[in-house]
Amino acid sequence: QLQLVESGGGLVQPGGSLRLSCAASGFTLDYYAIGWFRQAPGREREGVLCISRSGGRTNYADSVKDRFTISRDNAKNTVYLQMNSLKPEDTAIYYCAASPLFRLCVPGQYDYWGQGTQVTVSS
Repeated sequence: QLQLVESGGGLVQPGGSLRLSCAASGFTLDYYAIGWFRQAPGREREGVLCISRSGGRTNYADSVKDRFTISRDNAKNTVYLQMNSLKPEDTAIYYCAASPLFRLCVPGQYDYWGQGTQVTVSS
């Protein structure tokens, strides 16, 4: 059974950092592009960062440029989202998702989803 599980969310103060993990089971991440998405209360789900199968290409939202980075460790079947300089507006549920193709970093282009992990940025 194909499954994605996010972890690493929590409460952090503005300016702090968190690293989210997306672990896959039931399939090999090597063959999939992976995206991180987020959804804040009352807002639509949006793309944050997406990475190609090889890790050589990324797409990212302007709002996270120079603050968030995405990486993948195919040997561990895991993708990471490093979030630095966090702001209150980064508060959301963060989801990872998989797609066999590296396309636009939008939710509709991704096929398999995790359940999400809550990130709250507040003092």
